[in-house]
Amino acid sequence: MSKKNKSETESQIEETMHQNIDMENNEHVDGENQVEINQDGSSDEAGQIAELHKELEVGKDRYLRIFAEFENYKRRTEREKIELYKTAGEDVLKSLLPVLDDFERALKEIEKSGDQDLAKGVLLINNKLQETLRGKGLEKMDVRAGDDFSADKHEAVTQIPAPSAKLKGKIVDVIENGYTLGDKIIRYPKVIIGQ
Repeated sequence: MSKKNKSETESQIEETMHQNIDMENNEHVDGENQVEINQDGSSDEAGQIAELHKELEVGKDRYLRIFAEFENYKRRTEREKIELYKTAGEDVLKSLLPVLDDFERALKEIEKSGDQDLAKGVLLINNKLQETLRGKGLEKMDVRAGDDFSADKHEAVTQIPAPSAKLKGKIVDVIENGYTLGDKIIRYPKVIIGQ
């Protein structure tokens, strides 16, 4: 081989070696960059996953709260509907209470007169009316002389001296009957209390 060829070959080998070294250096640098990117990327991924988990928890919490509010709303509206159905005819029934009072007064007066046939006829009509109203949920409150007075259940019209020591602070007389519609008092009984 000639010197020229030998030097060309050596220079080619050197050049190839430099190229290989440069490529290895580049790969090494790229590999480090790749590792850094992977490490940064994985730490970014972990951060993103953690953030997504937080958002998911917030979303679940919000969903549960809304669901609970909706369930409460459903229960409340169902109760209101039931209450409305129970008291739907309250105004009509209240307007019929004076008629019931008049029937009771009429029966007392007819009994005083002694006309049994008239008393039976009026009593039949009164019973029919009361049964019809009872079917709609109207109930007469059971209040009698001698019962304990309760401001929550009775309306005191006046106080009189008690006829006996047993009637002090108790109901002496019932002036007007009270009525309930379901569990609700629609008219309080008017009573006289003994002092």
